[in-house]
Amino acid sequence: MSHAINLPDVHAEVSAAFARYEDALVNNKVDVLDELFWNSGHTLRYGVTENLHGYEAIRAFRAARPAQGLARTLHATVITTYGRDFATANTEFQRAGSARPGRQSQTWLRTPEGWRVVAAHVSLLA
Repeated sequence: MSHAINLPDVHAEVSAAFARYEDALVNNKVDVLDELFWNSGHTLRYGVTENLHGYEAIRAFRAARPAQGLARTLHATVITTYGRDFATANTEFQRAGSARPGRQSQTWLRTPEGWRVVAAHVSLLA
């Protein structure tokens, strides 16, 4: 098993999936966000105010979330791939109109359906 770091083709795939996720997030494309999370009870997302265990909990959160105030800019994004099927994406962000910077981390896994987030964490700094 190879764990080669940042194979160019794999890095490009994950970078594209990450960009698609970001576009869906700031434009409230809930169907795309739901698609990009692994549909499993093992999936988790720790947010600023919520701990979500399992795909259904994440999906319900997305459906109920307000669609305002989602614009943000990213900084210091680092995507690292490990072999052909595993990756992490970490970024810092600044929401429009907010003085609090945020951080986001995602763990991505290649599944038969494509790249999916299997774990995510979002936090704001004081």
